[in-house]
Amino acid sequence: MKWHKIETEIPDEEFVKQINVDGKKLCLVKHQEKLFVVQNTCPHAGGILSGGWCKNGNLICPIHRWEYNLENGRGGEGQGDYIDIYPIETRSDGVYVGFKESWIKKLFGK
Repeated sequence: MKWHKIETEIPDEEFVKQINVDGKKLCLVKHQEKLFVVQNTCPHAGGILSGGWCKNGNLICPIHRWEYNLENGRGGEGQGDYIDIYPIETRSDGVYVGFKESWIKKLFGK
């Protein structure tokens, strides 16, 4: 796992916003005092999830109102899809998100 610091201000209140980490556009969510980092594109119709909102522990896509569980990424009942959830870690100097490293990068260091 390779960890990258999230270089954005994290408000005290709940929010949903886009962040850029290591060249990836991701969605940072604060819901019920907990932070989540998920993919920013809805797998259903390509909507930008950071334009959505949270309801009952789910991130709601602003395009067709499809919803995704923030804990496990599963789509709502009958959707049959999911979003990627990234691990986060709070350290003394900030919040970090983890990306799995491909075996090629591990082997060749690229």
